[in-house]
Amino acid sequence: MIAIPAIDLREGACVQLVGGSYDAERVRVNEPLDALKKWRSFGFNTFHVVDLDAALGKGSNLEVIARLLSHESGLTFTVGGGVREVDKVEAVLARGASFAVVGTRAIEDTAWLADVAGRFPGRVVVAADVKGREVVTRGWTAGSARDVKDVLAALEPLPLGGLLVTAVHKEGQMGGVDLPLMQEVVRESRHRVYASGGVTTLEDLRALADAGAYGAVIGMALYTGKLDAASVAREFT
Repeated sequence: MIAIPAIDLREGACVQLVGGSYDAERVRVNEPLDALKKWRSFGFNTFHVVDLDAALGKGSNLEVIARLLSHESGLTFTVGGGVREVDKVEAVLARGASFAVVGTRAIEDTAWLADVAGRFPGRVVVAADVKGREVVTRGWTAGSARDVKDVLAALEPLPLGGLLVTAVHKEGQMGGVDLPLMQEVVRESRHRVYASGGVTTLEDLRALADAGAYGAVIGMALYTGKLDAASVAREFT
């Protein structure tokens, strides 16, 4: 399993939010490239970039994303946040992202997702943001009334690059992961699973690895120093 630092973008800065609340910003790095350089210095080579403003329809950090993607060749980036049109998927991939992450529209419009996945086989990752067991959308502000198991079943036949499953109820709180949820997702899906939300300790990472997760996205615990970046990179890159 690989550990993947999160680079969440808001108003041109790299931030970390508590519990998915835009009113609870705990960490801010004014120059996102500084965050990328810091995590690279420890040896991380895969990164998860999210445009929080685009996810809420409040703007775009595309120029910042372009700077991150062009900084160094050979890195792997998953890029998402407000990716709801085919041309946006194409633009993200053309700028150098390894995978485009689609969330809201993928969950709300299965026919659109099937079309996009068919156009870019193996390059589209679906973000399933889960609160309790319900998949939520629109920057975690809207419920879908769909259980995660039903969503997984709908995604099963598609040629996806993976599933990014975020336990929103654990996000940013450094209280541990929702291991039963991640175990279920790995068990129920043939797609590679990226786990996110609540990763706090090396034990959390080892448990996700044992569960069969392909990758684990880490945010708050790395940015606050709760997790030792060198130890994580040594074991999970």
